Amino acid sequence: MSEPTRRPVLFSGIQPSGSIHLGNYMSAMRSFLRLESDYDCLFSIVDLHALTVRQEPATLRRNSLELAALYIAAGLNPERSIIYCQSHVPQHAELAWILNCFTYMGELSRMTQFKDKARQHKDNINAGLFTYPVLMAADILLYQTDVVPVGADQKQHLEIARDIALRFNAIHPGTFKVPEPDIQEETAKIQSLSDPMKKMSKSDQEDSFVAVLDSPDVIARKFRRAVTDSETEIRYDPENKPGVSNLLTILSVLGGEDMESLVSRLAGHGYGELKQEAAEVTIETFKPIQQRFRELISDKDYMAKTLQNNAERARTLAGRTLRRVYKKLGLYQP
Repeated sequence: MSEPTRRPVLFSGIQPSGSIHLGNYMSAMRSFLRLESDYDCLFSIVDLHALTVRQEPATLRRNSLELAALYIAAGLNPERSIIYCQSHVPQHAELAWILNCFTYMGELSRMTQFKDKARQHKDNINAGLFTYPVLMAADILLYQTDVVPVGADQKQHLEIARDIALRFNAIHPGTFKVPEPDIQEETAKIQSLSDPMKKMSKSDQEDSFVAVLDSPDVIARKFRRAVTDSETEIRYDPENKPGVSNLLTILSVLGGEDMESLVSRLAGHGYGELKQEAAEVTIETFKPIQQRFRELISDKDYMAKTLQNNAERARTLAGRTLRRVYKKLGLYQP
């Protein structure tokens, strides 16, 4: 009797810091639902990564739980995928130390995110901020990951994870799977509503992003204030009309209407109508997610048991890789 075919493994990690916004939903969560049917998926709430900047403990705990609930509310199945907190699986930190010994100072110092974060947090340039990519590599390599969904701005972190895996494998052959990126080009860049030349980010001012849990009134207000331009023509032209093009992208993707027919339908209409339609389709998209989220977050027993069970599943998988690494390195295991 032949063994069942191994499904490829997909890993994704999101920090529990602040609100999950429309850009996260369109570029990540939305695609996760499709990917879940093709991969063995691990969705990690990377709370250890969040510690590179100072966190308020109660807020971090709440954000971690809410992010887990939001994953499930968006449609992910915690019986099929593994949705868990990074800190519940100690093998992440254990493997990170080992990979530190296979990572060079020079390659870490060249990381763009370290340079950016160091400028933003000049009073807290800690070692964790510097070695952040090594923990990220451990997150990925721990599960023999085949595919990592990444935004264009995250490719550098995946590249260093690949470099570390290849370096380790060159010394200890066959230890790690070398992961590949999965970039969803069509929704990879949802721009800020207040500055459409910048990617939407939860670290910017509140009116620049739409949070998945924003109320309908707040969503409508944010779209009304969205920056467009001094012209009146609705056309898709990201270089010359970034604000209008951003709204068209949101409306096209969430509404399921191809860009050409959307632009044709809105020809001769004003920006106000474009903003209103974008707001309405966003509100309708988020409505069932918000309702399910409220049900989940109020069921504390269910969420606790789900996260405990999923962490146990993750620890089982992670333990296999870590035991292999220990054996390859010659660490004595009784």
